[in-house]
Amino acid sequence: MGSMKFRFIVMLLAGTVAGCAALPGGGPAPLDTFELSAASVDAASRSRRQILIAEPSALKAFDGQNIVIKPSDGSIQYLKGAQWADRLPLMVQARLAETFQRSGRFAGVGKPGEGLAIDYQVIAEIRSFEVRVSGGERAVAELFVRLLNDRTGEVRAGQSFTASAPVSGTGNQAYVAALDRAFRDAAAQIVGWTAGII
Repeated sequence: MGSMKFRFIVMLLAGTVAGCAALPGGGPAPLDTFELSAASVDAASRSRRQILIAEPSALKAFDGQNIVIKPSDGSIQYLKGAQWADRLPLMVQARLAETFQRSGRFAGVGKPGEGLAIDYQVIAEIRSFEVRVSGGERAVAELFVRLLNDRTGEVRAGQSFTASAPVSGTGNQAYVAALDRAFRDAAAQIVGWTAGII
C-alpha cells in the first residue's frame, strides 16, 4: 500500500449513521474514513503561468462524504461502514492542486483565497467517481475539465478525462484503493494536458 501513497484513517464518529451496526454499548459503529492521495508527475518544461484550482462541481450523489458503489447502470448504493474524510469535491480539489504543485510545471498553483495573481482557472466537474460492480469490480473516475482564462473570461479548452482501476482484494479498503488509483491516473492526465495548452 505504501507504493500507492494511499492514506487510510479510521475515525470514531459521535453521530448516528444510517446503515451502521450499533456497538454493544448502544453507540454507533466506527466508520472507516478515507482520503485520496495526489499523483506524482514527472517535471517537464516549466510555464510562467499561475493557475487556480476551483472546487469541482458534482451531482448530489458525489457531493458529500458517501462512497458510491454502482451495482448496475442507473442505480447507485453507498459503501457501508465507510466515508470520505471530507466532501468529495473538496478532496478532489485539494489533491488535484497538490498534483499540479508536485509537477513543478507552473509558476504558481493555488485555491481560491490564497492571493495568487491568476492566469488560468482549472474548473472541473466530477461526472463519475464510483466502483462499478457489473462485469467485474472496477473503480472509475471521470472529470470534465475546462481551462478558463482568468483575464478575459474565455474558455481556452475543455476535455473529459476518464481513468479506471480494477479492485484488488475485498472490503472497504480495497474499493477505496482502486478509486484512489483511478483518481491519480486522471489527475496526472489533467496536469499533462493543461501544461500542453497553457
